[in-house]
Amino acid sequence: MGSDHPEDSNADAGRPPEQVTDTSWTHARALADSGRLKVQWDRLLESRPPPLPSAINLADKVEGMLLGLAVGDALGNTSESINPAERKLRVPSGWISNYSPNRYADYRSVGLASDDTQMAFWTIEQMLADGGLDPARLGEIFCRRQIYGIGQSVRQFQRNWESGRPWFECGVASAGNGALMRIAPILLPHLRSPSHNLWADTLVAAHLTHDDLLSNASCLALVQLLWQLLGLEASPDKRWWIDTWLATSEPLTAGRPDGIFRARAHHPPKFSATMADMVAQHVRPALDRDLDVAEAGDIWHSGAYLLETVPTVLYVLSRHGHDPKEAILQAVNNTRDNDTCAAIVGAAVGALHGASALPAEWIDGLLGRTTVDDDGQVFRLLAQAGDRYGYGVSLRVRQRAAASRQKET
Repeated sequence: MGSDHPEDSNADAGRPPEQVTDTSWTHARALADSGRLKVQWDRLLESRPPPLPSAINLADKVEGMLLGLAVGDALGNTSESINPAERKLRVPSGWISNYSPNRYADYRSVGLASDDTQMAFWTIEQMLADGGLDPARLGEIFCRRQIYGIGQSVRQFQRNWESGRPWFECGVASAGNGALMRIAPILLPHLRSPSHNLWADTLVAAHLTHDDLLSNASCLALVQLLWQLLGLEASPDKRWWIDTWLATSEPLTAGRPDGIFRARAHHPPKFSATMADMVAQHVRPALDRDLDVAEAGDIWHSGAYLLETVPTVLYVLSRHGHDPKEAILQAVNNTRDNDTCAAIVGAAVGALHGASALPAEWIDGLLGRTTVDDDGQVFRLLAQAGDRYGYGVSLRVRQRAAASRQKET
């Protein structure tokens, strides 16, 4: 594609990031005002995120957020879409604690990417290449490259794109988690110069593939959550996770007829209400009863539908967010859409605790691919982003990036 998309040019390359993101804000507001972009415009969208504390090790936290995403995806994607009870029977030890043999790496036990990591890091690649988020350029990448484990909604997005529609008409009416899983990198250009453009970029990036109210609200809630986690120096109270998420998401869906969501497959039975109702009726009571993650997932399911993914992620974080390794492993072992649940959980605990708190064997075993054979690309992009956006690069990431470049030559 390219000639069929008049917006799809390299005109933004080299422009200052604030200019490109201002274009995103204009697009987002215009699309929302026209009704095409589904969101209840709230004061959050006009606000400036608070500056991040200068004393924190921002490189460690940002790398934790993005490597946590990649690690969670890689740990889960060899056993995705399996009910937890069945997964326990299939896994030799009954519990996944490290990478499983992967047929795409000659059955070595290494970490490989699926769609979660690919689309997240391609977003970083596009922003670095073009000076900021360009949805038409990003859409072209999503359509031209092979996506592993591609979901139905993204596949339909590709068909819409190939038909020649403009980028803002290609998103699919789906409350799947395909936008949420890749949204974390949107923070990067805004870390040193926070503004309302962060929320606009989030909406534009989400709307590209998913034309849905719950998807938009969930992406904004996650970005807001991640921003706050980057600024925290200690683990929050277990109630903080849910309270923070709902404080962002609920005003964005309030009063809209499409803000009522129905459970699928009777999980939970006869549920038809808001996300806040789901949390109040089922998630908080499960926390009060101290159910484990698998037991809680039996109530609302833990698949790719956001009415299942969001409660599951919040439940895992509420119970285990103080322990990054345990949080990721709970998502990997005790959820159905485990690679995406673990990728989102990994991004959150990585942002809170930093890459230095993640098990070294997980990061060392991550091949860092975003395509079939670009080993180390994840680390190269992390190094480029840390330099470009001014929050720094850890020695470990810089060494992995340099080593992968040497192998290429």
